[in-house]
Amino acid sequence: MSTSTLDRTFFALSDPTRRRILKRLARGPATIGELAEPFGLTLNGVKKHVAILQEVELVSTTKVGRSRECQLGRADLKEVTRWIDSYRETLEARLESFGAYVEARTPREQ
Repeated sequence: MSTSTLDRTFFALSDPTRRRILKRLARGPATIGELAEPFGLTLNGVKKHVAILQEVELVSTTKVGRSRECQLGRADLKEVTRWIDSYRETLEARLESFGAYVEARTPREQ
């Protein structure tokens, strides 16, 4: 995954409405109208969110009659997971080091 794809994926996931759309689609496919209803958004507003998610393959859409049905896409999130895991490992190492420092500086009860 290129840096630009990683950036676009994090951008797509940064918006709470888009994360809620993904959570809804995890339960099954939904039309744009069905996605718009609980958010109180216009159809165009939801279409814009879906387009951003679709760009990084988190969502796919198909035309069904007069509506567009959305479902979870086939995004490969391995690079995103690797990136997050590398920072998690760094942070955990720092926290362990800080914990050891605090323990060494804390007076022990006799």
